[in-house]
Amino acid sequence: MAKPQALPPANPARSRFALPWYAWTLLAVAAAYGLAFAMHWDDRGLLWLSERFQSPAQRQESVWLPNYRAVIDAKPLPGLEKDEASDVTYNPQTKTLFAVMGKNPFLAELSLQGDVLRKMPLVGWSNPEGVSYMENGLLAITDERKHTLSIVQIDAHTRELNKADFPHYDLGPSKNQNKGFEGIAWDPSNQQLVLGEERPPALFTWKSDGSQLLNGDKQIHISNKLDLRNLSALAIDPRTDHLLVLSADSHLLLELDEKGEQVSFMTLLGGFNGLKDTIPRAEGVTVDEAGNIYMVSEPNLFYRFEKQR
Repeated sequence: MAKPQALPPANPARSRFALPWYAWTLLAVAAAYGLAFAMHWDDRGLLWLSERFQSPAQRQESVWLPNYRAVIDAKPLPGLEKDEASDVTYNPQTKTLFAVMGKNPFLAELSLQGDVLRKMPLVGWSNPEGVSYMENGLLAITDERKHTLSIVQIDAHTRELNKADFPHYDLGPSKNQNKGFEGIAWDPSNQQLVLGEERPPALFTWKSDGSQLLNGDKQIHISNKLDLRNLSALAIDPRTDHLLVLSADSHLLLELDEKGEQVSFMTLLGGFNGLKDTIPRAEGVTVDEAGNIYMVSEPNLFYRFEKQR
């Protein structure tokens, strides 16, 4: 009678890592959540679900960001390769854009196709991060490092701006002094400037009649709707008065209505909304009267989005 063959000895190293099926399931779920967290999908999941409940009428009355597609994708701003685009704003009087550059402080006027028309040094600014066109040639500019807001006057003949020549206001301390006021938008319907603090994301308002004088003090605008990692820039859509909030860290643009409720969003990841690649660090956003959206990204990339009907 043949002797039964002896079984090979168990591999102690292999036995040590043998886990029951439910443990592997938990590990897979944890890994999936970690990937989703790293890719910021958690920010967008709830937003995507909330969009499903918007009626056709509500979509028609909003900006409705899911319908936008990039028509100019990552165009380098010529001559600005060594600079850092921090924000951009649309001037309805000149039909051009104005962008602030933070690394070497200056203001650049751009065409709607992302061509540089002129550069104006910003003398006295340390780190300009936000810019918004107001009225009658006035621009509001925030300096994140100095925690100040300046309201400057420009025209077709402006070649340089000196901070000492214009009124400026103390924005006060931030919870994180290194992550101060990055976003600013002029809200003509409510006669106020809307200010955005980068981290933790927070919104403030400061009353204004559209001149270089601000009324009272800035007020905290309570909003629990900013499901964002940081706040990079702000813009007001002139057609709906809705607020657009840009987040570089979350790779998304968020639309809020007049009550601060989330309405829609647009992801800034490659493969979505007409983008070939992910926008590396979206720092500025603005919108014109036709609803076209413009963005700038560090170091010097330009984007234009148009709504698909």
